[in-house]
Amino acid sequence: MSKKVLVVDDEQSIVTLLQYNLEQAGFEVVTASDGEEGYNKALEENPDIIILDLMLPSMDGIEVCKQLRQQKVQIPILMLTAKDDEFDKVLGLELGADDYLTKPFSPREVVARVKAILRRVTTTVKQQERPEVEDNKNKITIGQLIIMPEHYEAYFAGERLDLTPKEFELLVYLGKHKGRVLTRDQLLSAVWNYDFAGDTRIVDVHISHLREKVERNTKKPIYIKTIRGLGYKLEEPKLDE
Repeated sequence: MSKKVLVVDDEQSIVTLLQYNLEQAGFEVVTASDGEEGYNKALEENPDIIILDLMLPSMDGIEVCKQLRQQKVQIPILMLTAKDDEFDKVLGLELGADDYLTKPFSPREVVARVKAILRRVTTTVKQQERPEVEDNKNKITIGQLIIMPEHYEAYFAGERLDLTPKEFELLVYLGKHKGRVLTRDQLLSAVWNYDFAGDTRIVDVHISHLREKVERNTKKPIYIKTIRGLGYKLEEPKLDE
């Protein structure tokens, strides 16, 4: 069965271009021309992924993304922006978008990004379907943090963490490399699966999100440490911290 993509953009030329290229790549495509319609179709159509323009009439892409995440809708979102504005990109990521592209873009690149995001989602589902016998072997325990990749679950101090798909992937990767310093470029390559042209801000945003969920004091983190000039590492908290 083909995967369904919801394209939300008010520029008909872009919608037509994306629809043609996505259908050529084997996807089913549903479209919407404003934010309110896009939000409603996301709930009604249950697409596998949403391509969401930032600047939309009736409800902008940021608000659509925010409302979907508030409704616990975890459909992956690829955000499009005509502005090379870091604030908008970062805000979109903070509200739960999985990825972004700046206009103008190549339709081929959009298709590649969509496929990459869906591959990660498929991999996660397959991990969840593995036999229970794998659970204890692959469970990662670091202080009060427990990560269970096969169940797509993580707990801190006994409480289940509410993580976006990308936050969970990042946490798993950090956990599997416990104690190792990982550069931002390494994390981009491993977790996002493609070159982000050095835009490491996407890593910083997600690290900040994780710290809010696993640190008692985000200003003095004891789990996810920043190694100045290098990157980050997830480590066992020291007893005196």
